[in-house]
Amino acid sequence: MSRKDSRGMFANVLGGLDQPAPSVAPVAGRTPSPHLMKVAAGVRQIQEKGEALDQLLKDGDHIIEVDPSEVAPSAIPDRFDGAYEGSAIEAIKESIKERGQIVPGLVRPLKDGSKPYQIVFGRRRLAAAAALGIKFRAILRELPDEEAIVRQGEENTNRNDLSFIEKCVFALAQEEAGYRRDTICASLSTKKSHLSEMLKIASAVPRAILFAIGPAPEVGRRRWLAFAETFSIRQDAAERVSGRLADHSQPDTNLRFQVASMALQDKAPVANETEAAPSEIKANGFVLATVSYPSSGPRISFTKAVPAEFVDFLNTRMEALHSEFVRSTQPKQ
Repeated sequence: MSRKDSRGMFANVLGGLDQPAPSVAPVAGRTPSPHLMKVAAGVRQIQEKGEALDQLLKDGDHIIEVDPSEVAPSAIPDRFDGAYEGSAIEAIKESIKERGQIVPGLVRPLKDGSKPYQIVFGRRRLAAAAALGIKFRAILRELPDEEAIVRQGEENTNRNDLSFIEKCVFALAQEEAGYRRDTICASLSTKKSHLSEMLKIASAVPRAILFAIGPAPEVGRRRWLAFAETFSIRQDAAERVSGRLADHSQPDTNLRFQVASMALQDKAPVANETEAAPSEIKANGFVLATVSYPSSGPRISFTKAVPAEFVDFLNTRMEALHSEFVRSTQPKQ
């Protein structure tokens, strides 16, 4: 296909979405200009979404432009905190600034809520539109809860947009909300056997710990499974991981996962198997005190029957008793 024909095809696709086709500046020689490369990136984005959007539009839906403040968030989030703030959406903001919002999101009417619409997918584009102070372009469609959650998951899964642990947390949130396993599988495009493993991982590690680590996109199933298994058998796991992460301000979530993993590899504290059994100090047949031998050092605990005056008397004699002990341990000349 020639370059001219390609541009015509892309223009038709963009026209079908009620969005003017981006103009392509003439290119000198064979070296593509930065502007042309940006346009090509936008076109690739359209191609990735094209089939799904075409199907939605064929079903009789239409594109609307709404104020971002009129769109309620999804009932179940599928990303970790911070995914729609600051630098996380900076590239999307720049893209929309230069070319407009090429690919619309998907919203559904929200009849029982405080806002007229609810986002199904396209939340980062929605956040970017809100940050830019412009309208959000979206396909409007009536969707029941189950179909909405499937569409939400499919959109991210098909673009490989969620990390493995984000998918695990998304799956657990759906189960906690009462969705059936087949619905959850459809939303993540996965099998029930894989889903069971994902739920096991998300259940084994407290959500606060997972959020503290972050999405860690380079960490896959095997490493998360090993982490969850180790976490579940260590009684001090939450304390160790939280403490270690608090000491590291590393923004890279992949490295934060490594920090958390190393915290679990530290040797767990165990009871001293050779620790001596507690003994008693007796006088005239009465127990005066109990002596224990913990790892922090021996301890003497007086019984309630011992008068405070005796403890004070013993305290005044302690220096002399210690000196007597030291002399007894020194070798004879």
